[in-house]
Amino acid sequence: MIVPTKAPGHVFFFAPFVSSIMRIEPAWIDNNGHLNMAWYHHVMDRAIDESLLMLGLGPEYQSQRHGSIFMAETHVQFKRELLVDMPVRTTLQLIDYDDKRIHYWCELRHAEDGWLSATSENLSLHVDMTERRVCPFPADILTNLQVMKAAHSALPKPEQLGRVMGIPAHKASGRPNIH
Repeated sequence: MIVPTKAPGHVFFFAPFVSSIMRIEPAWIDNNGHLNMAWYHHVMDRAIDESLLMLGLGPEYQSQRHGSIFMAETHVQFKRELLVDMPVRTTLQLIDYDDKRIHYWCELRHAEDGWLSATSENLSLHVDMTERRVCPFPADILTNLQVMKAAHSALPKPEQLGRVMGIPAHKASGRPNIH
């Protein structure tokens, strides 16, 4: 796990955030002999938790300040299969944020060879756990998000960001164009 370097009032962020290395476990392999789709989410979620810790939104924040992050929307694209025992790591790029939401992009890669296995575009909400309602981030967390956004703003926007899922119309195929 990467530990944040403290600066007066905020933390320093790498661009993009890079998770610790994880290995694909045998229990995560499906009948096709590769990583089951649910476990792609699991691996990326563990990396997201590491980045949230750097933002000040880890378990201590939850227990002491009664706030948390809930996933509101996610769009995963599977690019290349992962097999048992492969080392992987996830990068996270903060795309945008406001007083209650975080929009970010993850890329799951083979940790040694660097090839892309999956991407995930995500929108998360800040939640007051006592009320279980969406609420604004505290000022110190907003400051950390601002610092992270500044560091990540120099990165190019992912090409697939905002991609809409669907089957393209094939006018030449003679199939009806059903929406």
